[in-house]
Amino acid sequence: MSKIIKLISIVFFSFSCQNNETPVNQQSKIDYALIIHGGAGNMSIENVTEESQAEYIAKLNEALNLGLKILEDSGSSLDAVENVINLLEDSPLFNAGRGAVFNHDGINDMDASIMEGLHLNAGAVAGVKDIKNPISAARAVLEKSDHVMLSGKGASEFAKLEGLEIVDPSYFYTQTRYDELIKTLERDDDDGSILKLKKMGTVGCVALDKNGNICAGTSTGGMTNKKYNRIGDSPIIGAGTYANNSTCGVSATGHGEFFIRYSVAHDISALMEYKGFTIKEAAYEVIQNKLLPVHGGGGVVCLDAKGNYAMEFNTNGMFRGYANSDGERVVKIFKD
Repeated sequence: MSKIIKLISIVFFSFSCQNNETPVNQQSKIDYALIIHGGAGNMSIENVTEESQAEYIAKLNEALNLGLKILEDSGSSLDAVENVINLLEDSPLFNAGRGAVFNHDGINDMDASIMEGLHLNAGAVAGVKDIKNPISAARAVLEKSDHVMLSGKGASEFAKLEGLEIVDPSYFYTQTRYDELIKTLERDDDDGSILKLKKMGTVGCVALDKNGNICAGTSTGGMTNKKYNRIGDSPIIGAGTYANNSTCGVSATGHGEFFIRYSVAHDISALMEYKGFTIKEAAYEVIQNKLLPVHGGGGVVCLDAKGNYAMEFNTNGMFRGYANSDGERVVKIFKD
């Protein structure tokens, strides 16, 4: 009898250990994490000066520090994403907010979206010309309207009612972006293919907070010389932005038409949900095996519910950074 009892005890102990053990090769959940991008494109070390590289690296680190502080102080992932993107929108380095590119008519119009992964709530604005921080307008749509996307004049009227900062359109003028428009008009041969995709400065952020909630956001000025009120993937949920606590958060950058057609952000989440892909496997499959063959240039930054991340792109570079509560930090521009 004593041998039987001993055998039962051993079996029970083994079963208990197996159910409480962290699976092999699966990272234990960290307290919080943050990942950002500032655009992807075909730039080279020779064409981006060391001084310019230092500027971008400094701004990316500043954004990471801001987001980490919010998350460390038990702030929400929604707060972290909005504030980090606000900082990037206020910098003329990136194609969002202050540094937005010009459309064919010499006007800056911007798009942004934000999504939280707990309830799958989302908000977006498109074609706005006078909202200082479009990502804040997108959050206001998420929290204070019955809709998901507002555009143009209506989006601006809504932003005013919500007390967001409205600026004169001249606020978005920068000489560098205007010169880019003039050069593009003179060439008039940019078909937007991956071979011609120049440095794109769309900004994005995905955050995981202490409560396990994921939020993703993206903000952009679109494509230089865009026509006919063109809208890209950045304000489209499932294309340029997606967040779901059960899978991941994604923010995209690149040639928006392809990201819309291939529902890039949601496709990464779906591969994790339906096929059991890891975050890195899913991002690689979509960016390299689906977009690259059709010349869809760009990339994504992604976070899963445990803080595992992916920074996948098929261009020569992508401004990107990652940091977490364990002290891990990555800030890069070009491919390894």
